[in-house]
Amino acid sequence: MTYRVETPGPANVRTQLGAFIAHARVQGFIIALILINAVLLGLETWPAAMAAAGGPIRALDQAILGVFVVEIALRLYVHRGDFWRDPWSLFDFAVVAIALVPAAGPFAVLRALRVLRVLRLLTLVPSMRRVVSALLGAIPGLFSIAVLLAIIYYVFAVIATNLFGAAYPEWFGHLGRSLYTLFQIMTLESWSMGIARPVMEGFPYAWAFFVPFILVATFTMLNLFIAIIVNAMQSYSETEHRETVAAVAQVSEKLEADLHGEVQALREDIRELKALLSQGGLARTPAPRPPDS
Repeated sequence: MTYRVETPGPANVRTQLGAFIAHARVQGFIIALILINAVLLGLETWPAAMAAAGGPIRALDQAILGVFVVEIALRLYVHRGDFWRDPWSLFDFAVVAIALVPAAGPFAVLRALRVLRVLRLLTLVPSMRRVVSALLGAIPGLFSIAVLLAIIYYVFAVIATNLFGAAYPEWFGHLGRSLYTLFQIMTLESWSMGIARPVMEGFPYAWAFFVPFILVATFTMLNLFIAIIVNAMQSYSETEHRETVAAVAQVSEKLEADLHGEVQALREDIRELKALLSQGGLARTPAPRPPDS
């Protein structure tokens, strides 16, 4: 008797590889490599460390990069077209691809971008991924606030140039300088002793310009930025919760439907078994004996 050994098909191999890549231990191993690689990239900026162990540091960095390349290749094989539709996968691919570009000649600046490999933690840690997704969702609201803040900056900069430009040209000599000075005031960096009080020596009522600007630009607008981000994170959490509840409800409905079908099939089997038993009982019943004469 001969036995035929069936080789697993490509779909089965992709399923097994996908389960292997998504395994918690594999994900933890990749996270550990990212952290080690971050330490190595930091050591490469330390001349004493490179003088003592530059060769092993570079070799270990290249080995970790090789692991990242293999991981990306496996994910490309497993997910195929879906890989390019996932923004997180595209980010991982771009980070690893930048590390593979020769850091010489016109591409020397890309050597500094190797540290972007540390950002791969955002794609592997779910909590970080949720925060980044919420921030990306807040971009439209943040853009509206940024445009409003730019308008406020422009109005105050024009006013400051007209009021203080002639007396303090180093701060308000033209629109560009006024915008930069107002940005310094918004950050509250030496705004009082460094700018406001010197200006008030020549313009006693200059506080009526600086105080409203700080209240609007620093306290109101920046708090609006925070409010938009918090609201986006809350909305993202609620949406994720609704999707989870919907997925659980869908699975429950499917299980309930399957269970109902199994119960119906079991009832049919019991009914058929009863019918067979009743027929077999009638067939085994002995015929009545005739009375003795």
